[in-house]
Order: sequence, then C-alpha cells, then structure tokens
Amino acid sequence: MERSRSFKASIATHTDAGNKKSINEDAIGFRVPDAALLTTKGAVAVVADGVSSAEAGKEAAHRSVEAILDNYFKTPELWSVKHAVQKTLTTLNSELYDLGREMPNEARGYICTLSMVVIKSRLAYLFHVGDSRIYRLSAADGTFKQLTRDHVASISNEKNYLIRAMGMDTTLNIDASTVEINKGDIFYLDSDGVHDFLDDEQIRAVIEQGQEDLDKACKTMVEQALAAGSDDNISCAILRIDNLGVEEKSDFSERLTKLPFPPELRPGLKIDGYEVLQELWASERSQLYFVRNVETGEELVMKTPSATYDDDPAYIERFIAEEWIGSRIHHPSVVRIMPSAPGSKHFLYYLMEKVPGITLQKWIEQNPEPRPSIVADIILKIADGLQAMHAEQVVHQDLKPGNIMLLPDGNIKIVDFGAVYAPGLQEIFNPFEEEIALGTLDYADPSYRFGINTFIKGDIYSLAVIAYEMFTGGQLPFGRRMERCKTLEDFYALEYVPSYNHREIIPLWFDKALEKGCKNNPAERYASLDELMADLQHPNPEFLKNSQVDKAEGNTVFFWKILSFLWLAVLLVVLVLIYQDKT
Repeated sequence: MERSRSFKASIATHTDAGNKKSINEDAIGFRVPDAALLTTKGAVAVVADGVSSAEAGKEAAHRSVEAILDNYFKTPELWSVKHAVQKTLTTLNSELYDLGREMPNEARGYICTLSMVVIKSRLAYLFHVGDSRIYRLSAADGTFKQLTRDHVASISNEKNYLIRAMGMDTTLNIDASTVEINKGDIFYLDSDGVHDFLDDEQIRAVIEQGQEDLDKACKTMVEQALAAGSDDNISCAILRIDNLGVEEKSDFSERLTKLPFPPELRPGLKIDGYEVLQELWASERSQLYFVRNVETGEELVMKTPSATYDDDPAYIERFIAEEWIGSRIHHPSVVRIMPSAPGSKHFLYYLMEKVPGITLQKWIEQNPEPRPSIVADIILKIADGLQAMHAEQVVHQDLKPGNIMLLPDGNIKIVDFGAVYAPGLQEIFNPFEEEIALGTLDYADPSYRFGINTFIKGDIYSLAVIAYEMFTGGQLPFGRRMERCKTLEDFYALEYVPSYNHREIIPLWFDKALEKGCKNNPAERYASLDELMADLQHPNPEFLKNSQVDKAEGNTVFFWKILSFLWLAVLLVVLVLIYQDKT
C-alpha cells in the first residue's frame, strides 16, 4: 500500500508575539509522515490561535496542535480523513472544554481557533473553526482564494466576537470541505494578526514574490503585518505542493506486478515454505488451499489470485487490498489474516488462520427447524463481528451464509474480504476503474447493483436476510422473485413475506424488526446495527400499533423468554472472549 514515495511538499512557518503582546498565544505545526502513512493518512498543516479573552488560550492552541499531529496519525488507516479528523477534534474539544470548566476564574477557558489542511492523494481536506484562515493560490488558473469563512459576529465596524471555537462548547461545529489539488498549488494558513491588517492582494503578493524561499516569505508576511499596525500575535504557514506523488498507469502496473501469480497448485507442491495439502475451493476469481508450514507444521489457508486476471491491475490492487484490510481487523468473530515474514513471499497470495467447522449455509440446510435460542446465539456473534468491522469503517458487502463459518465450539468466523469497502482506501487515487462489488443477489443490498454504496446499511440488510433465513428454516424474505427484478424500482416494489407465515412461533414484533432490516429501499432500513439488534431483543411498541393481537400469543411469550435469556448469556460469553483476545 506504499504509493506516495514521490510526494514532495515544501512548507515554512513563522510566528511572532507582535509588538503589543507579552506572550504568543498562536501555535503552528505540520507533519509529513513516512511513505506508508503518507499514503493512508496524508500530510498535515495546522494553525491555532488562542483566544486572548480566555485565560488559557495559549495552552489551548499549543495543546490542539500537538494533539492533532499526534492523535490524527494514530487513528486507523482504514478510516476516511473526515472521520479520523472528526474523532480527533471531537475528543480534543471535550478535553479543552472540561479543562476550562475546572478553572475557578471568571475568565476561565481553554479556547482557540483552528484551521487544518490534510493533503491526501489528489485532494486537500480542510477543517476550520474560528477566525484563522486557509487560502489557496491555484497553479491551474492563478486565482488566490480564501477557502474558509470566519465564524464571527459583528458588534460594530471595529468590534467582532467569535461565535465558534475549540473548547467553547460541549458540541463542536466545525466546517469541513475538500478541494482538488494540482502540482504547484500553494496553501496559506494564518491567524487574524495577519489578515486583519493585510488585504488579500497584499498577502498574495508576498507569497508570489517569495515562492523560491518560503521561510523568507513567512517572515516578510509577519514584518508587513507589524508594519501595517498589527496589535495581535502574528502567525502564518505556506505549504507548496511540489509533486502529488500520484502514480500514472505505467507506475501503478509496475508496482503491482513485482510479485508474480503463483503457478497452478496441487497437493504436495511447496511454495515459499508452505506445502499444499488440499484445494478447498476454486472460482473464476480466486482459489483457497489448505497449506502447512514445512518448518513449524502450522496449518493455514492460502488464498491465491486467479491466473485469468494476471494482466488486470485493478484486480491485483483489489487482491492486495484484501490482505491489507483484513490484517487490520482483530476480533474473535472475524477470520485472522496471518502475517508473512518480510522478504519471504515470492508470489502473490495471502494466508489466513485455518477455521474448522462448516459454513452457515450448510448448517441451515442441516437444521430446517432450529431452536430459536441457537439461532439467537449465532446472530448475536455475527453482529458482534460486523460491529468490529464497522468500528474500523470497513463494510463487508458480501455477507452471506457461505461466508460465515460455524465452529465446533459454537463460535463463528466471518470470512472472505473480497468485496470489503474501506473509505480510507477509496480516497487514494487509482488510475484504473475499479469494478463495483455486487455481492450475492439474495443477500446483498440491491442498491449495489445500481452503483449505490449504502455503507453499513448494506451489511444490516444482509444480516437481516440471514436472520430471516435461519429462523424460517431456509426461506428468504422475498422468495426467488428478486431474480426477475431489472430496475431499482422493481426491487422496491417487491412484497415482503412475513416470517411467521413459515413458522408460527415467530412473534409479530420480531418479524417487524426483520422486515425493517430487509427493506430494499435503504431510506426505510435501520441506520445502525445497534438499532436492529435492539429491536430483535426487545419488542418495539411502534411495531405493535394498529396491529392485530398475535394469534400465537403463547408461543410468542415462550419465544421471548428463551431469546432474552440467550441474548444475555451470549453477551457475557462474547465479552469474556474479547477480554481473552486482548490479554
């Protein structure tokens, strides 16, 4: 996943307390990480201006810059920039607000403005609160434009006051936007000690005249602000994009073909110290094999790409991403990707833990009338594994009984990362058009087939269909009618078949939860797994309004008692497993 070795940027900063301030309450920082993080997280520049009316404005500004440059890069690499920054700033804002509340003085407060730029792939991500600013001098058309808006209210022509800032309130309302960038673009950040005393044309002139020496340009900017009568702290940063570091098709293909596809494998052959024991599964797109480490005797599963795609860079990139994404998900209910020793791989493949047992599809076939308690146990564990993936901003997109393994001890493993979606990786420029994951018709969100990504709602749909199938002993909520659908409207028009039509023991409220989870229109579906699981565990009063009394009331009570007990028991078991996994 290391793509941006050729990314180059020049940056300079300068800050000064000014002639009329005894302390400097501004803070500036930047970080250009190594190649791996540069690809997934980007480069960052940030300026913060401590609010002088707040007693701890200086501390707030410096704490903010330090926390952002440290904590943002610690967020999961799979997260999108916006999500990672949102989490970082929300936590930071709460800390600043709490620190301010602890101060005894009336002028208490850890409050500062904040302007932040993240450069990743071909985009600049802008985050802003307060009256510090971000500008861009465009290399494409030569325009110089303010990209942020000041969060101030005017009392008079001479007096403004901040209406938004870090640490000002428990809720953080921050502006976020993106702009496409080009080689040669210059981003300029400053505090109000500059732009309140120099107009845009004066600022632009300093930048243009100082492009060959950005350090000198920053110092000149401060000097001119002082000469113009600035009575505040004065800070600025100039960031020039010297090279985007985005690969062309030829570079992309060359990197991806460094490792050749494995030869055709069969039992007894050895590859990179692994002996092939058995072919488990093969399709047009990939193969799975049981293999044994010749040195240690450890048995694993090897996934290899199909030779059909050995000249398809988009396919190869997707295969590489499977391993990279899967290796960052750590949960007892998700299959583990096993690391390879550096330099030990001479072919393109990846290794997974060996998972004993049978697929959930096979289990459903063998259990046409399963006990509700057993089904409840399995569903909760699947949801738990999905929650772990969603916490990393990863969506499975092809959840189905064939991709869930039921272990002999009753636990489950979600397998197959072939269709996973990770927003953080989607932000990285790919010169080849990637195919859209469609999933399996009976289980995948119909929106996928029309190029619509519904994110976690897609996994919610799949889990609800699986739950329906398990409780009904192999039936599907729309039967086989989905095969006839040609348009999105066709899918929306399909009529849901109540689950209690197949098994009378299923109560009305439980069926309504399944129906909402299976809605083909994502706007009518649950927004989170938590909501679905809550309604599957507890009767939702909304589902019982204007409905007839369940004719199987006795069975419903029995069903509910069993389910309630099982949810609690399984939850305790899962917590113990998670604890053991972490220790």
